[in-house]
Amino acid sequence: MTPRSSELFAFEKELFNERKETINKKMIKDFLIISFTGKNNFIGLKINSNFFIKRFQTNIKDNKLIVNNILQFTKQKKAKIDKNFSVIVNLGPGSFSGVRISLAIGKGIEISKGANLYGYKNVNLRELNRKNIELLIMKNLIEKSLIKPVYIS
Repeated sequence: MTPRSSELFAFEKELFNERKETINKKMIKDFLIISFTGKNNFIGLKINSNFFIKRFQTNIKDNKLIVNNILQFTKQKKAKIDKNFSVIVNLGPGSFSGVRISLAIGKGIEISKGANLYGYKNVNLRELNRKNIELLIMKNLIEKSLIKPVYIS
């Protein structure tokens, strides 16, 4: 009998399609960044040369609330989410529920809109601002393989 955790890992590996790819930094022009790790929760949006941030005061673990906030935020800023758009998700360490919800939302956007999905580790983005996110991208500290989230309990 296969342990439940092994089955879950195999499912996540298939679901998030572990891929090793070189990331073309020029492809990441407009993006949505999602971080719900339990501390300093936010969504950020870069459209053309404008960067917008929406911070959340509490630890949100309700996926409907997060999705609604993202939808309202992207509509308000007139973001066009398509194959030329990227979603960057914080892979942790952080809240188990928050990281998994963020990954699921990112994967949903990738599947439904054709956006590119990337992940980053919390330690690689010390301060949230456009310059640091662009450095994260330029230093190739984002990855296409999203099966390695780090949870803390």
